[in-house]
Parts: sequence; C-alpha cells; structure tokens
Amino acid sequence: MRFSVLVAILAEDMEEKAIEVAKAAGAGGVTLLDARGIGAEEKKTFFGLTYEGSQSVLLFVLERSLSLKVMKALTRELELTEHSRGVVFTLPLEHIAGIENRQMQRFQENVKDDL
Repeated sequence: MRFSVLVAILAEDMEEKAIEVAKAAGAGGVTLLDARGIGAEEKKTFFGLTYEGSQSVLLFVLERSLSLKVMKALTRELELTEHSRGVVFTLPLEHIAGIENRQMQRFQENVKDDL
C-alpha cells in the first residue's frame, strides 16, 4: 500500500469545515499546525500595524488514492479555486511507521470500495 501526506493550508476560520469535509471523504486523523503566511501582495496597514490573519496547516497521512479523493472534496467544498483562501497539495511518502492496525484496515476497506 502506498501513502501520501495531504497538506491543506487554509484560513483559520475554515479549519473545522475542512476537517469535516476530509472525514466525510474518508480521512481519519489530522495534525493541526498554526501558521502565518506572507503573500505576494502587500497587506493593508492601520496606524502602521499589519494584520495578516491566522492560517491553519492540516496534515493528513492517507493511502495514495484516498488522498486524491480528499483533496478533490476539499477543493470543491471549500471553493478553493474560486476564493483563493487556501491551497491543498500532496507529497509522496517513502517510509512510514506508527499507523495503527485499525487505521490500516480502514485504508484497505476504502481501497476495496473504490475498485
């Protein structure tokens, strides 16, 4: 079985909806990181203070075909192509340890369902 890490970098206010969408598409656990980003465009300032807004980084370890399904669901449900409030991408995993047997069985069931 081959795995990917799916990375979603989103506005913080989209975090909970993103988790719901990912779980509905078959994702299990997620690791959440707080982040700040610096975009290509200058941000507006108010009395010399710049508000960038908080971002969340969501990391999912998924079976490769499931990662594509989750990525498509996130892109569609969060309207990422229309509102440019986040980015989702996958990276291949070469080696992995520490996934519970229960999670491995779930991955296998999802793969069987797609066949």
